[in-house]
Formats: sequence, C-alpha cells, structure tokens
Amino acid sequence: MGILDKLKAAAAAVTGGAAQVTLEYEPKVVMPGDAIRVKVTAASAGAEVKSGGVFVDLRAEEQIRVPRSAVAMQTKDSVLSMGDIHVEKTTFEQSFPIAPALVLAPNESKQVEGTVQVPAGVEPSYRGPHSEHRWQIRGRLDAFGNDPDSGWQPRDPAIAV
Repeated sequence: MGILDKLKAAAAAVTGGAAQVTLEYEPKVVMPGDAIRVKVTAASAGAEVKSGGVFVDLRAEEQIRVPRSAVAMQTKDSVLSMGDIHVEKTTFEQSFPIAPALVLAPNESKQVEGTVQVPAGVEPSYRGPHSEHRWQIRGRLDAFGNDPDSGWQPRDPAIAV
C-alpha cells in the first residue's frame, strides 16, 4: 500500500466514507412499546474497516414554523412585523446496539439483523398547522473518525398513538 492509498484510507475514515451502510426496517408505523425489526448492511469501500459495533439510532424532533404574517402584532399606531419563527428541538435520541465489534475486510460486505424497542410513553408523530413531530432512524458502524452510517431516514418510522 503506497502513501497515496494510505492517505485515501485515512480521508475515508475521517469523512465516514470507509464503508457504505444501508438500513431496512419493518414495520413503518409502530406504537410506543413496539419493536422494529432492522437489517443493517455494511460494505467496505475498499480498505479494512474496524468497527466497535453496529448500532441503530432512533430520534425524534419537534419543529415549529410560524410565518411572518401569522405573528404580525397590531400596536396603537402601526403593525409591528416580526420575522418568521423557526424552532427545532430534539425530543428523543437513543442508540441501540445490534451487533458487537466486527472487522470488514477490504471490499467485504456484512449484514446484521436485530430489533429496536421503541420506549413506551414517547411522543407520537404529528403534523399541525405550525408544528410537526417526526421520527427518524439510521443504521451505523461505530468506527474511527466519522461513523459510516445510512443517513437519517426522515419521517419514518411513524410512532402512532
């Protein structure tokens, strides 16, 4: 392995490009307390990848968006116009280990299956005129540098009431 190959491998580890990760899961809509069946597939992007484990991350975010026209305030002499209001807050975030440490050989691919238990009592998905609560899920390898991951799967799974 030449110096350029070593530099490419180091750059891939730092940026999360050392492996390609995909996530499949069922069902798409669950209730608090239900289990989600997951399958994480990780493929080396060319170099050996040492991982501290395979994880599935579950998170929920609430977003509030109120347009300027809805927040204009009437004063005695004029209308006071404010800018749009946009607020985001993470309401839930948890990582679930589904496989122990593993090593992907150069160009090797591995699949891991498991379940993720949605905690009871979590806030469900909803969409209102100015707010939204949405759930996201992703699969990832715990690795040196930026963890290779599947990216957040937006709005899924929906948590029903």
